[in-house]
Amino acid sequence: MDEDRLRSLTPTVIGVLCRRGADFAAAEDAVQEALVEALRVWPDDPPREPQGWLVTVAWRKFLDAARAETARRRRELRAGAEPLPLPGGESDDTLRLYFLCAHPSLTPASAVALTLRAVGGLTTRQIAQAYLVPEATMAQRISRAKRTVASVRLDEPGDVATVLRVLYLVFNEGYSGDVDLVREAIRLTRELAALVDHPEVAGLLALMLLHDARRAARTDADGRLVPLAEQDRSRWDTAKITEGVTVLQAALARDRLGELQAQAAVAALHADAPSVEETDWVQIVEWYEELLRLHDSPVVRLNRAVAVGEADGPRAGLRALEEVDPGLPRRTAAAAYLHERDGDPVTAARLYAEAAREATSIPERDHLLRQASRINARADGRTTDASAGVDGS
Repeated sequence: MDEDRLRSLTPTVIGVLCRRGADFAAAEDAVQEALVEALRVWPDDPPREPQGWLVTVAWRKFLDAARAETARRRRELRAGAEPLPLPGGESDDTLRLYFLCAHPSLTPASAVALTLRAVGGLTTRQIAQAYLVPEATMAQRISRAKRTVASVRLDEPGDVATVLRVLYLVFNEGYSGDVDLVREAIRLTRELAALVDHPEVAGLLALMLLHDARRAARTDADGRLVPLAEQDRSRWDTAKITEGVTVLQAALARDRLGELQAQAAVAALHADAPSVEETDWVQIVEWYEELLRLHDSPVVRLNRAVAVGEADGPRAGLRALEEVDPGLPRRTAAAAYLHERDGDPVTAARLYAEAAREATSIPERDHLLRQASRINARADGRTTDASAGVDGS
C-alpha cells in the first residue's frame, strides 16, 4: 500500500463529493470510510484506477449515510449510487481544501487539526498522538471544525496568509508524538507551493527546510538542547540547506518581500556560516530591521536585540532589549546571555535561574538551569563542562 498516494488522493475525492452536494463534514467522513475500505481491499485486489475507486466507494458511503436522514433521502435517491464522471482540476480541488481547512472562522488549533485530517490524510488517532492529547479530545476538536466550515462554500475559502499561518503552526508544533509534524508540514507546504504562485509560500518552504536542516544537531545524545552556537555543523543537512537557499533566492528575486521570506533570509545566513564566529551578524541585524518594517512584533524585537549584541557588542544588545516587553517569553534568557557576555556573571546567573522558572518546556528549563549552575560553579572556583549561551537552536 502506498500511503503517500492515498494521502495525495484524499483532497481530490473530498472535492468531488462536495461539488456533488455533500457538505464538507459528510464528505470528509465518507472519504475516511473509503480509505479504511481501501486499506482492507487493495492489498489483495488493487484497482486499476485508485482515484475512481475511492470516488465510487466514498460516494456510496455518503449516500448510505444520507439515506438515513429523512430530509435528504429523496434528493440522494434521485442522484443514484453510481458516481458521475471524474471532473478535471485535481490541483484546484486540493488547493481549495487547503484554504477551506484554514478558514479564518476556525481557531488556529482547529484549523491545524482539520488540515492534517482532510489534506494531510492523517487519522484522528495519529493527530491526537502528535499533539499528546486523548483521541476523544482531538475527535471533538475536528468535529467542531467540520461543523464550522460545513456552511462555507468550497469557492469561498480563506486567504493565503491564513493557510500559511496554519502550516507554520503545524511546523512549530515540532518533533513530539508518533507523527512527525515537521515532516508533515514540509510535505503539505511543498504541495501548496506547487499549486499556488506566491512568494511567501516559497518563503515558508525555505524557512522550514533551513530550520529542519539543523534538526539532528539541536539536541545531544541525552536529549538536552544544544544552542545554535555550539551545534555540530557537520550534522546539518546540507541538501536541505541548499534546497532552502535555492527556493529563497527564487522568491526574493521577485521583489515582493514578505515576513516569511525575511525570516528565511536570517535562517539562511545562519546556515551559510561555517562557524558561529563567521556568522554575518551585521546582515542579520539588517534583515531584522526589514522584519520590523514588515511586522513590528515583540518577538522580532527580541531577536534583533540578540543579533545587535553579537554585531555591536553586548551593551548595545542590552540597550536594544529595553525596547522589548519585559513579560515576553525568553526575554529574560536573552538578558542573561547578554549580561554574561558583558562580564556580569552575578546578574547573568540570577537571570538564567529566573528564565528557567518562566520556561515553557522542560528541555528549555533544564538548559537554563544548567547555565545558571555553570556560572555559579565558576564563581565558586569549580569547573564544569556545561556550555554557555542561550538556546538559539
